[in-house]
Amino acid sequence: MKILVIEDEISMQEIIQESLEKEKYIVESAVDYISALDKIVSYEYDCILLDIMLPGGSGLDLLKEMKELDKASNVIIISAKNSIDDKVAGLNLGADDYLIKPFHIAELTARVKSVLRRKTLNGKNELEIGNVNIQFDDRVAYVNNELLVLNRKEFDVLSYFMVNKNRLINKTSLAEHVWGDFSDQADDFEFIYSQIKNLRKKLKDARADIEIQAVYGIGYKLIVL
Repeated sequence: MKILVIEDEISMQEIIQESLEKEKYIVESAVDYISALDKIVSYEYDCILLDIMLPGGSGLDLLKEMKELDKASNVIIISAKNSIDDKVAGLNLGADDYLIKPFHIAELTARVKSVLRRKTLNGKNELEIGNVNIQFDDRVAYVNNELLVLNRKEFDVLSYFMVNKNRLINKTSLAEHVWGDFSDQADDFEFIYSQIKNLRKKLKDARADIEIQAVYGIGYKLIVL
């Protein structure tokens, strides 16, 4: 899962990012209105944490832009302003939650998980396709109730494909989702080929009911056998 933290207070941003990365999320950040909008336009995120008071513009104005781009879902507003008007405005613009500073990081993490479950998994903590079961909170996968041993990136790749079953996933989208900002530094997609090759072998060896098929020149698609 990929999260964008829009927060101009660097110490707070670093604390949030470190906490979410411990939960194995891919985390990117922006410190002002312009850089945040650039990332939102350019990339897709599973959840966005949005501060209202930003250099260069209001977080609520940014949320309006996101709504026009149809990217206002899975937004949690984090703000020092305990204002009913701001809260109502943010929720009316499509935000899923509103958290007042100061807050406990554990509460923020719990709300992020809740939003992701509600929006992506219909409130569930796990997803099952055929004989493959994946449990997101514990970051484990099973085939026929037997543990499928995966490294961190293999789990992220499998999660992304299972959430997007039967959808054609291009290599760029997969790289951005699983590797975040670091994908821009790659000269080619060899790192993707390696992870998918290993994952496909593990699924086949475990006799999984799913398969990641290559679509020549475009990307991949997860299908049920």
